[in-house]
Amino acid sequence: MTAGILPLLLALSNEAPLETLQSTFANFSAEYLYGDASATFRDTNSFLLEYDFIVIGAGSGGCVMANRLSENPRWKVLLLEAGREENALLSVPLTAAELLTETGYSWQYKAEPESTVCRGEPGGVCSVIKGRGLGGTSLHNYMVYTRGHYYDYDRWALAGNYGWSYSDVLPYFLKGEQSYLKKSRLTLQTPLLRSFVEAGKSFGYSSIEPDDKVQLGFFKVTDTNTFRGQRRSAARDYLHPIRNRPNLFISMNSRVIRILIDPRTKTAHGVEFVKDGVQHKVYASKEVVLSAGAINSPQLLMLSGVGPKQHLESLSIPVIKSLDVGYNLHDHYAYSSLQFNLNQSLFLNPAEFNSNTLAEYLTHGTGVFSFPARFESAAFMSTPMSDLPVDYPDIELFFASVTLNRNSSDSALKLLGLPQALEGSNLLANADRGQFSIFVTLEQPKSRGRITLKNTNPYSQPRIKTNYFSHPHDLATVISAINMAVELGESAPFAKYGSSLDPTPIPGCESLPFRSDDYWKCTVQQMASLSPHQCGTCKMGPASDTSAVVNPELQVHGVRNLRVVDASIMPTPMTGHPNAVVFMIGEKAADMVKNRWLKR
Repeated sequence: MTAGILPLLLALSNEAPLETLQSTFANFSAEYLYGDASATFRDTNSFLLEYDFIVIGAGSGGCVMANRLSENPRWKVLLLEAGREENALLSVPLTAAELLTETGYSWQYKAEPESTVCRGEPGGVCSVIKGRGLGGTSLHNYMVYTRGHYYDYDRWALAGNYGWSYSDVLPYFLKGEQSYLKKSRLTLQTPLLRSFVEAGKSFGYSSIEPDDKVQLGFFKVTDTNTFRGQRRSAARDYLHPIRNRPNLFISMNSRVIRILIDPRTKTAHGVEFVKDGVQHKVYASKEVVLSAGAINSPQLLMLSGVGPKQHLESLSIPVIKSLDVGYNLHDHYAYSSLQFNLNQSLFLNPAEFNSNTLAEYLTHGTGVFSFPARFESAAFMSTPMSDLPVDYPDIELFFASVTLNRNSSDSALKLLGLPQALEGSNLLANADRGQFSIFVTLEQPKSRGRITLKNTNPYSQPRIKTNYFSHPHDLATVISAINMAVELGESAPFAKYGSSLDPTPIPGCESLPFRSDDYWKCTVQQMASLSPHQCGTCKMGPASDTSAVVNPELQVHGVRNLRVVDASIMPTPMTGHPNAVVFMIGEKAADMVKNRWLKR
């Protein structure tokens, strides 16, 4: 890889023109990601009339399905992805999430305006960032790998979803982890981590491991979708190793506009999509697998005639099957404005944020840039508001301990655009003091949103109504969690660092008493942060559940040969981070498909 790094660093150090930098970066990117500048994905441009399986979307679920189904050399598998192949910039754990809007790998959706959330955002609307490209949202998430709490799955099974208990799904987590998935644990730690875990003990919580059955307590170290200092997207793990299978066809920049469903037999038999301005129609002899995510999957179903009858008829879409598609939207609300000031800089001296730091990372995969989105640890806790089982948490706290120099004058970093792109981010701090942040996330919201169509144009974004805090219990829980987080951040284990909550008031809430519940209510509604954890919009449930869209085999109720395999099938929120769960869903769904078709 040295041959690729040296020209890049030379171009940076010489302050080369932008065109030279772009060309050098393009040449470097594939070598950096894959170890071989020529090892990129082969983009399918000419199409067969028929494939055995068509997979829509190359997110975590779609990548697993394309891999596992193409294991059978007799099956031809077409994977359609609206975005493109990732680049090296996205693979940098520290900054990838911050730089997402600069790279074009997101759908950049906006939610509908709501009075209870995002009031401080431009236009009072929440941004909904969902990944677009080979790897989907795994291209820009925070890379935290958690399997969830055992009760997440046991309650799915108790609701009639046979085969989805914790004991049922655990083998599928292990299958991915023991084959294609690359994950690692952080080896670089700040002195603050010990204080965080010690503070947890003062609250009565012990330390836990990322793969414990009961997720309640404080992590000493987290599992992440990183390896040798780089992000590992779903595409890098599940697609790249098998990219040359002759029966796997991957087509990028391919926008699916409709699933073809015979209205008489109610059987899915193909898709229509547009690539490079040309519309194509291809057919599936066995199944169409929809893995477009919790926003795009319900959109495509409704555009194809599967959805709420009244809503589809209002848009003059012929109804093939009336189902509650788009309902049950749930997410992990995140409050990220709790910042604590220290009397010293404990980790990276922010003045050292320069090209040498970057060179260490590019050469060895070590140093501060290998830190996943500045998060060092996390904790699952229960608030006094919880009405859940005693060992089942209702909040998660993220411990973010890494900062960079706000006033960096390093020419190489300026050429990369890092200081400018990160402006306003909590990643940047003043060089004379340290900081850390605690993010509060609501794990088990009671509020539910909905996805609907604006019109019949497949290129229009759907309407996203989050309904955050429509249930009063959710806001009360977040306020309780904030008070707990502040107490934790100023507790005795942090006292030796002079830790204190930053007293700068949130804009729009200055008139309220600082730290009061009224102040926190205002800040929560001003400074919303939607996580990329949207789930539930194609709810899994048995036929007796009138709100279910797919059955426990993930087949769409009342439509043959159409299956949904992504986060949209999760009937209730899960504990932690859904990426690992979607890998598991893909592994389990692939076996379901194989069991059906190999028996014939």
